Amino acid sequence: MDKKMMISYLKSRGFHLRRTTSDLNLDHLNSVFVAVGFPRRDPEKIKLALENTNSLLWIEHKKTQKPVAFARATGDGVFNAIIWDVVVDPSFQGIGLGKAIMERLVEELLEKGIVNIALYSEPRVLGFYRPLGFVADPDGIRGMVYSRKQRKKK
Repeated sequence: MDKKMMISYLKSRGFHLRRTTSDLNLDHLNSVFVAVGFPRRDPEKIKLALENTNSLLWIEHKKTQKPVAFARATGDGVFNAIIWDVVVDPSFQGIGLGKAIMERLVEELLEKGIVNIALYSEPRVLGFYRPLGFVADPDGIRGMVYSRKQRKKK
């Protein structure tokens, strides 16, 4: 579905696609995080994270004026971006909201010339990202994360 059709579809279903944090209630966003199994986060830390975010999208349910889907990306603004915090309120899953925000977010990053786009995901939802163009690193690069646990063992 092209961009205009998707926006029209969302509006017809009572949703509004937003690209800024104005009118984003962080307590309501935190509730969506918790509903999908993320730990509850300190609202001040969420605010700081959003201030350091390059691109974000969220979908507001017009009737309740609450966020029901959200995703954001950080990066260097030129070469690399990482997508974080992709969530859809469980009561709104399965109607295309996650796909809508992911397609728009990736499109926005590509329009900026950013072509190295990564994301972190729970293994149980990897199947959601594959049809959107995400694959295990085609160059065979395996990511690593810093672990305090490993450091404490020494």
